[in-house]
Amino acid sequence: MAIFKKPTLKTEPRKKRDIPQGLFQKCPGCNEVIHEIELNENLRVCPRCDYHFAISAKDRIDNLLDSQTFVEMDADLKSVDTLRFQGMASYKDRLKNYQERTGLTDAVISGHGMIDGYKVALAAMDFGFLAATMGSVVGERITRAIEYGTDEDAAVIIVSASGGARMYEGMLSLMQMAKTSGALARHAERRLPYISVLTNPTTAGVMASFASLGDVIIAEPKSMIGFAGPRVIKETTHQDLPKGSRESWSHVRLRKFRTRFRRELSLQKDCARHR
Repeated sequence: MAIFKKPTLKTEPRKKRDIPQGLFQKCPGCNEVIHEIELNENLRVCPRCDYHFAISAKDRIDNLLDSQTFVEMDADLKSVDTLRFQGMASYKDRLKNYQERTGLTDAVISGHGMIDGYKVALAAMDFGFLAATMGSVVGERITRAIEYGTDEDAAVIIVSASGGARMYEGMLSLMQMAKTSGALARHAERRLPYISVLTNPTTAGVMASFASLGDVIIAEPKSMIGFAGPRVIKETTHQDLPKGSRESWSHVRLRKFRTRFRRELSLQKDCARHR
C-alpha cells in the first residue's frame, strides 16, 4: 500500500475558438491565405500574385464611378418564360432562385453616373446570376444604356462577363446580339466613345457582339476570352488548344489590373472620342 498518493492535476479543457466561415480565402493563383478584409480593400485582387477573384456588378460600379453618382435604369424589367422551358428545373424556378441568391432581377445592372465629373452610361454584367447569360432583359438593358449615352452625348462603358446567349429564351436571346450591335453602330455614327471591359470569362454570343466592338477594349489579366472555351473545343474537336490561347494576353493588348481600371477609364474616355 502506497504511503503517498500521487496527486492528479485537473485542467479545464481549452475552449474551441469558433472562426467564422468565409473569414479567409485561399488564392487559387498562389495558395496564399488572405483575410476577407484585406481582399476587399484590394478590390478582390490577390495582393501577392494579382489573381483576380470574382466580383459582383454592384462592386464594379462602386469601384468605377464617382461616389453617389450612379442612377440605375430599367431595374423593373424582368424576363418572361416565353418558351415555358422545362428541364431539371423550370426557367421560372431558376430565375427565382438566382434572384433570391444574388438580390438582382437579372444578370446586368445598367444606368448612368460620373467618372471624374464626366457623365457616362454604364452596364456591368454579374456572372453570379445564371452565368450572366444574355437574354431579352440583359440585351434590352444594355441597348437602353447605349441609347441613353447616344442621346446624352456621353461615353458608354460596358463591363462584360458572360457564358453567352441564354438558351432558355431561344431566338429571343440570339436577337440581342444584333440589337445591341445596332445600338452601338448608331452611337458610333455620333462619334461618341464606347469602352468595352472584358473580364473572366467573356465568351460566345456576348463576345461575338457588343463586347468586341469597343473603340477601346480593356481586359483583366488572364481572363478567358473567346467564342468557345477550351473544354467545349476539346469535346468537339478532340484536340487540346495551345496553353493560354483563350486568355486575354493573347487577344487584347491593353490589360489592366482591376485596381487601376478607374484611372484607365478616365484617361481613355477622352482618347476614344478623337479616334
